[in-house]
Amino acid sequence: MTTARAVLIAGPTASGKSALALDLAERFGGVIVNADSMQVYRDLRIITARPTLEDEARVSHRLYGFVDAAVNYSVGRWCRDVETTIREIAEQGRVPVLVGGTGLYFKALTTGLAAVPPIPADVRADVRGRLQREGAPALHAELSLKDPAAAQRLMINDRSRIARALEVVLATGRPLSEWHKAGMPALIDPGQAVKIFLSCDRKELVRRIEVRFATMLREGALDEVKRLAARNLDPLLPAMKAHGVPWLIRHLNGEISIEEAAAGAVMDTRRYTKRQVTWFRNQMKDWLWETPEKALSVVLAQLSGHK
Repeated sequence: MTTARAVLIAGPTASGKSALALDLAERFGGVIVNADSMQVYRDLRIITARPTLEDEARVSHRLYGFVDAAVNYSVGRWCRDVETTIREIAEQGRVPVLVGGTGLYFKALTTGLAAVPPIPADVRADVRGRLQREGAPALHAELSLKDPAAAQRLMINDRSRIARALEVVLATGRPLSEWHKAGMPALIDPGQAVKIFLSCDRKELVRRIEVRFATMLREGALDEVKRLAARNLDPLLPAMKAHGVPWLIRHLNGEISIEEAAAGAVMDTRRYTKRQVTWFRNQMKDWLWETPEKALSVVLAQLSGHK
């Protein structure tokens, strides 16, 4: 039995994280815990490639598909949920295997998180409405005056993060940088965890992304997105921006063909994987980087020698 407090598995979309987590959890009786911001939504089993019902029957899975798509689920809420989950797993004498592609989740888990208070609904609605009417560059310009540090970090068309930063400073009178100074502590000591990032050959990763999206379509992703679109939710909600969702909605609206929708979804996912790799390389420098083919043996070796 490993003495590690946790196993953390990250990597770009379609790199084989879930398969590795499943294999590891079966070998030492671990519990798989979701660390992906899109797989929390119950409406999106297929389009987010959540673990199958068969996989969930093989090994205990936590924090998958438990949030409604109408909820603006945040990293702060995930930290609270995962803290409870990790504590319950520890009380059972088992080890959590946290797996996902959301870098900020892992960052918060191992270094802590700023304690930004809830944003009043009227402030959020006002900022989101202005974002729709005026566009991201206009709000970025306003953010440059109210929170220059945040504006400098963000691309001028990064709609979600610009809106979030502006909401915080308007609602609290304090920029995000100040909130970063006092917040939630780290939930896991990085020194007590095995941390691995799956590094996949670029051409192979693109092939996997293409194959996976084609599989999603065969398994009913279009019907899944059709049911989601019928709810007429705010398009800025996280669930409405999951990879593939906006493109399939455009197809359902008669704007583009299914082939164009698939190509757009694949391209978005390819671009996102590049950002994932860059982010982890810059932010999580103490992680092991390994190919999917060698990852299992490397992690098992780490676990057997972990103190």
